[in-house]
Amino acid sequence: MSYSICNAVIDEGKDDILFRDEEHELFCLQAMEKCRWIDGCHEALVYCLGIDQNTRNHVDRIYDFETGEVKPDCLREAWQTIRSMRVVRMAFNLYCDGTPSVDNLSNEEDKLRECCEYTVSDLFCCGYARYFWEAVKIRYPEYCA
Repeated sequence: MSYSICNAVIDEGKDDILFRDEEHELFCLQAMEKCRWIDGCHEALVYCLGIDQNTRNHVDRIYDFETGEVKPDCLREAWQTIRSMRVVRMAFNLYCDGTPSVDNLSNEEDKLRECCEYTVSDLFCCGYARYFWEAVKIRYPEYCA
């Protein structure tokens, strides 16, 4: 079986897209089959959510494949780690082109604090940065050639 992500065919032995590990690649193949649409937004979302084992294990707590809606409340669930929260925020940002978890907060100070969690320095300053860059290239291939 093969699946095309941004004109790069994922097949055994194909290295067009950098995956963290085999589990990441397998997750992408399986999750894309569940997506309602196949476009750069969904590809980047799925790619991001597959980076971390925690987000792979809880993908249905993060994203609703039937409705196509993100679930921002997942960021306050007990299973989250600092790294998995970065993955979720990066995925949300690339998918929604925004900060959906801010909308669920009522206190202005909490909204500002949450918005700051989406900055480049907060997201990319971790071991997943190289994979986040891959996700950006998947979402915006016209700018990353």
